[in-house]
Amino acid sequence: MNGPLLEVRDLRVAYGHVEAVRGVSLSVAAGEIVALIGPNGAGKSSTLNAIGGLLRPTGGSVRLEGRELAGVASHAAVAAGIVLVPEGRAILQRMSVAENLRIGAEARPWPGGREQARAAIEDQIRRFPSLQRRLDAPAGALSGGEQQMLAIARGVLARPRILLLDEPSMGLAPLLVRQIFDIVGDIHRQGTTILLVEQNARMALQVAQQAYVLERGEVALHGPAAELARDPRLQAAYLGGDVEAS
Repeated sequence: MNGPLLEVRDLRVAYGHVEAVRGVSLSVAAGEIVALIGPNGAGKSSTLNAIGGLLRPTGGSVRLEGRELAGVASHAAVAAGIVLVPEGRAILQRMSVAENLRIGAEARPWPGGREQARAAIEDQIRRFPSLQRRLDAPAGALSGGEQQMLAIARGVLARPRILLLDEPSMGLAPLLVRQIFDIVGDIHRQGTTILLVEQNARMALQVAQQAYVLERGEVALHGPAAELARDPRLQAAYLGGDVEAS
């Protein structure tokens, strides 16, 4: 494939008369993790939700492998291969853990049919041992960390061409944050392309290859994540002490 896997150009999102995303452009190559960081209210989640079909942009282009998807509904985005794990996890609380996993696996057809889908579910259960012990429990009874793991597992089971992760570490204890990022790295090493919005800028820049800094709905900086981590402006704003960059 020539060009990026995902290409976003001049994306705009408004809530009434308030424009939250003002001409954001970004690209994600196949096999990359790309991070979006920035202060609260910068438009990061709005950008991700517009790419994933939860918000209808007021302007701009969203192309996956050259196919225009701006403004499509979330189910159409998933069918095309854009899978969003939204902030707040959005799992099906009253359904069991096992049912949530099956629904994820049914989001897109598997080339090998049900047998391949069942094998994929087993792979995710092995990846998340704490879920294996709770398969029959209602998803709403899980801890915050377990719910996040379930949401990520369900997203991976939808066979994404690109996985959009919105604030996967939000509200988690530091030990669980490290565990979640280890899982994100493992998913990436197995070939999944990831676009990540994350409050923990330090961790995001460690795991990503490229990064964009959003401020007031616009791209303020972008470049290799390792270089941005050394940028004095980012160090002063987001990387000093306890990182808080959401």
